[in-house]
Parts: sequence; structure tokens; C-alpha cells
Amino acid sequence: MAAIRDYLSEDFDRVYEIINRAAEAYRGVIPADRWHDPYMGGEELQAEIDAGVAFRLWTDEGDVIRGVMGAQPVMDVTLIRHAYVEPGWQGKGAGSALIEDLMAGVSGPVLVGSWAAAGWAIRFYRRHGFNLAIEEEKSFLLNKYWNIPERQVETSVVLKSEV
Repeated sequence: MAAIRDYLSEDFDRVYEIINRAAEAYRGVIPADRWHDPYMGGEELQAEIDAGVAFRLWTDEGDVIRGVMGAQPVMDVTLIRHAYVEPGWQGKGAGSALIEDLMAGVSGPVLVGSWAAAGWAIRFYRRHGFNLAIEEEKSFLLNKYWNIPERQVETSVVLKSEV
């Protein structure tokens, strides 16, 4: 039976693989100056974990990790960070199970940043009760809760949910 569990250090390589395989969907969609290959390097992933991103993992019936979603408390909100489902497993409930699990474990505002061009991601979060922040609020939120370059602020959206 599929399950959700906490990330363990021995899961690092698989999480890295899923993030980068799933992020291929962004190639040619997000601005070319924001694309990296790999999309997220190993040092960057480790830095995110060290900075407090706590990953939950969705595993299939064979206990193979197929989806990842991180949560990071920052000041007075929780950020959803690096939510990816392995290609071939998307649309089968892993992402929905992960976000439901995450939302059940937090209180207060939850924010997620996404690329403005990633319509599929925006639709996913909207289906789960998130609303798009207006442009002025988006910039304020991205600058307050994330540490990202101005170019990424320009090309991103923020979705928010109150729990």
C-alpha cells in the first residue's frame, strides 16, 4: 500500500533524482535565464535541508519513493518547498496525498511560490484551496519569506492558504 513518511538521509539520492526528473517539465517553459542543468544541484538540495526544509515522501506499494514535498517554517508562515512527483506517477494522487498530509500538520498561513508560466502547478495548488496573491502582495511575500533573485521574483507567483 502507498504511504507517506519522513525523509531520511539515505533518501537523498532518490529525492535529488525525482526533483530533477520532474523539473524537466520546466525546460523551455520558465525563462531560459532561470533554467539550470541540473535544475537543482546536490549542494543546493543539501543547503535547503540544512536550512530547515523538512521533506515528506510518498512511496508506492513497493516502498519506492515517487513523490516529495518539503515544508519550511519561516517567521509566521509555512512555505511549501520543492514539491515534485516522478514523471509517470503524476496525476495518480501522490501530490494530493502529500499536500493533504502537509496541510494537516501545520497551523497558520501556508505559502507556495511557483513559476508564473507553470500553469499545471498553479492549477494543482488552486484545486487544493490555495489562492493567487495579487501582484503587489506577491512581490512583498517573495521578498519577505524567500531569498531569491529579483529576476525570479519577476517571473513567479505566490499562492496562499489559511489553515
